[in-house]
Amino acid sequence: MDLVEQAKREAISGMELFLRNFSHVPEDKLHWTPVPTAKSALRVAAHAALYAGRFAAMIRARAVPQPESLENWLAEQNAEEIAITTREEMEAAFRKGTAEVLEALDALAPNEVEMSLDSGQGWSMPMTQLMALPGWHATLHLGQIDYLQTCWGDLEIYLG
Repeated sequence: MDLVEQAKREAISGMELFLRNFSHVPEDKLHWTPVPTAKSALRVAAHAALYAGRFAAMIRARAVPQPESLENWLAEQNAEEIAITTREEMEAAFRKGTAEVLEALDALAPNEVEMSLDSGQGWSMPMTQLMALPGWHATLHLGQIDYLQTCWGDLEIYLG
C-alpha cells in the first residue's frame, strides 16, 4: 500500500475509533473536568475534531502555519474549540475535517509526498509526518478521553 492510501486509512480509523469511544461519554459528563483548569471530554474532542480540518489545510497548502503572533493564533484555536458545545457539532466537525484530509491527500503528487515543509522557525516537517498526523492525533487525544472516563469511575474497556 502506498503512503497516501496508508495515511487515508489511518485518518479514517483514528476518527472512527475516537468517535466510537467518545460515544460512551455520558451526556452529563461532556463538560465535566477533574479540576477547574482541565479540559472536558467535549473540549478535548473539539480539539481533535478541528485539527483534522487544520491538518487538511496544511496538506493542501503544502505548508505549516507561520502565525505572526503565536499567542493570537492559539487564542483563535481555543475560541473555535470552546464554540463547539454539543456532541453532534463535534462529530460533524470531525467527519468534515477527515473528509477534507482525504481530499487533500488525494491531491498530493508523488514528488510532494517526499517534500519537507519549512516552519520558518528553524525546523521542518516531512510531508510524510504531516500525512500521518490526522490518525495519530486522534489516537493521542483518545487517550485523554479514556483517562477522563477513569476519573469518573468508568473502568469498562470498549471494544466495539
